[in-house]
Amino acid sequence: MTKQKFSLIALVIVCVTSFAILLSLGSEIYRQAPPIPERVVTLSGEVVFTKDDIQNGQLVWRSMGGHQLGSIWGHGAYVAPDWTADWLHREAEMWLESAAQYQFSSSFSELDSYQQAGLESRLREEMRPNQYDPESGVLVVSERRAQVIRQLQAYYASLFGDDPAMQPTREAYAMKEGTIASEENREKLSAFFFWGAWAAVTERPNENYTYTNNWPYDPQIGNTPTSSNIVWSVMSVVLLIAGVGALAWYHATLKEHPLPKLPASDPLFGVKPTASQRALGKYFLTAVGLFLLQIVLGGVTAHYAVEGQNFYGIPLAEILPYSVTRTWHTQLAVFWIATAWLGTGLYIAPALSGHEPKFQRLGVNVLWVALVIVVLGSMAGEWLAIQQYFDIDMSYWLGHQGQEYIDLGRIWQILLLAGLLIWLALVTRAIKPALNHDNDMKPVVWVLYASCVAIGLFYGAGLFQGKHTNLAIAEYWRWWVVHLWVEGFFETFATSVIALMFVRLGLVRAQSANSAVLFATVVFLTGGLIGTLHHLYFTGTPTSVIAWGSVFSALEVVPLALIGFEAVETYRMRKMTSWMSRYKWAIMFFVATAFWNLVGAGVLGFLINPPIALYYIQGLNTTATHAHGAFMGVYGMLGIGLMLTCLRGLSNTTTMWDDKLLKWSFWSLNLGLLGMVFMSLLPVGIVQFFAAIDHGYWYARSPEVIHSELVETLVWLRVPGDILFGMGGIFLAAFLAKLVMAAIQKQPQPQAESQA
Repeated sequence: MTKQKFSLIALVIVCVTSFAILLSLGSEIYRQAPPIPERVVTLSGEVVFTKDDIQNGQLVWRSMGGHQLGSIWGHGAYVAPDWTADWLHREAEMWLESAAQYQFSSSFSELDSYQQAGLESRLREEMRPNQYDPESGVLVVSERRAQVIRQLQAYYASLFGDDPAMQPTREAYAMKEGTIASEENREKLSAFFFWGAWAAVTERPNENYTYTNNWPYDPQIGNTPTSSNIVWSVMSVVLLIAGVGALAWYHATLKEHPLPKLPASDPLFGVKPTASQRALGKYFLTAVGLFLLQIVLGGVTAHYAVEGQNFYGIPLAEILPYSVTRTWHTQLAVFWIATAWLGTGLYIAPALSGHEPKFQRLGVNVLWVALVIVVLGSMAGEWLAIQQYFDIDMSYWLGHQGQEYIDLGRIWQILLLAGLLIWLALVTRAIKPALNHDNDMKPVVWVLYASCVAIGLFYGAGLFQGKHTNLAIAEYWRWWVVHLWVEGFFETFATSVIALMFVRLGLVRAQSANSAVLFATVVFLTGGLIGTLHHLYFTGTPTSVIAWGSVFSALEVVPLALIGFEAVETYRMRKMTSWMSRYKWAIMFFVATAFWNLVGAGVLGFLINPPIALYYIQGLNTTATHAHGAFMGVYGMLGIGLMLTCLRGLSNTTTMWDDKLLKWSFWSLNLGLLGMVFMSLLPVGIVQFFAAIDHGYWYARSPEVIHSELVETLVWLRVPGDILFGMGGIFLAAFLAKLVMAAIQKQPQPQAESQA
């Protein structure tokens, strides 16, 4: 059996087995998700909340921005509290104060340590036992707990409204005045917060840990790491070391294939682009425009960590509150990178097949218009939802779904999926002849096409959850989109495209490219598919998710540990022939991708992957550190590299191709990103890490930490990196503007009409 055939069989086995495990665990999550009670009642039978209150409260949470204003179960934004941890801490404090006054006629803080310990023990005895009856669907709470719940309802109603007394707190949390306009909706939001907190402190039936596996860390209420958190963290580290050793051994045994005879001239330069390829220029212009807007919004969002309602004294939050700017910032990251990659797919398909289907250019233009409509329409809908112009049902459909990276309203989500299916159809009709050709590159072409099919279809996983879906199940499907769609299949797409480009340029033998792509795909997907579960440790899932997720997320890091070899090999290609200078900066962006794969995805990813680490730091700035290093460092740099390679084929000019601007853009973007990550985000995350261990997770997200002098100083230290990164975006835009001007000047001018 040849190595290629073996790799193909292994790839099929990995995909089938991994999806079988993912779906099986998904079924288990469905069965064991925290139940939503039909009614929450007191011992006397008084109704506190109903199921409708909790479900509509979830819709209210979605409408205000959801994950973009604080977090639930650790998923979401970083300036406002995690509302689960916040509710639990406040409930415990209020309960203890009430019990102290009742039993000792004194404040809890004035009691001696023995009295405090006794009340804390009684608190845990009341909060942790599961009082939910699955037969009747009724959850019973004590009279004291019901009294505390009413106090918390009043607190959150005041916080999310426009009570002047709560204005300093809203500013500390980067909340706009009147976050939720309706008093009725504010009360429903409290019902949803209660349910999320109840799941986090209530033990599963016949178990000694909660529905969220004892997350968040709060020893006062009995939430401490479970044995599964510790054991599987150790196992993940052991497996990582074993995996790196095995891959290093494999790499050492590889035989170096001799390089092909290099062409005397650039095989792609001078090749006339097809009509549909020429139409792709607007895709790359759009991508860079969205990138610049994302940079601006990122700077504004970061500044809100210091001035929660102002931008250097300007009351910007009245028009663009934090929840809006962060929504757009994260969504535009997906939009601009996806636009660059989709344009690459439409460019490479006819290049591989040599076939330009009829009406392909029309399809490319229609798809671009559709994407622009979805981008602008979804952004407008999100602004209208957060500004409370929609009711909660309309907000779900046209406004804000409240879930990070799939924030756009359901209608826009469906339209985006339709756009991706149109893209898949366009790629299919253009690449079809290449799929039938029996040549050396057929395996890689098929891997490329399979990744295109997955990109087109797997965004649809987000539609498997509805507006009232249990949050545990909604998170399961959300991470199918975020992790599988972006981190899985886009990775395979990119690996295939780069290999095909290097083969077309005559830099790599087809046989070597086939083996490398197939093996890399098998290795990446082995950890990447089931590794999706590491996002779900504490989202109301059973402990089996911790076992599978920790082990396979460690395997995700294994190939990244040796990514330096790829970086060095790619870097050497920039000088292999005299004409390779035309592709120098595209290749340098591929090198940057390899660097950030190691640092951003590998090192910073593994920092938060083991369950015991994530238990303390989920939703802290350590998460943002990994997100910036991996998303921009890997997918952003790769998108720019692919875009430059396509533009090199489209421009066919050397005079207006400004390598100096690309050089400045490359170093500004990479040094700026390094500054953001290591001068600000990571240090803030480490400060919060210590705070969480010393005092509890709630404290790490509190204003006492977020707005401490040290953390605010570290936030300001992000400014140099932000400025440098922004300059990199401007240099890239200036480079593209020069190409556009050259293209306009090359167009034939209409002859002047002869005068009579």
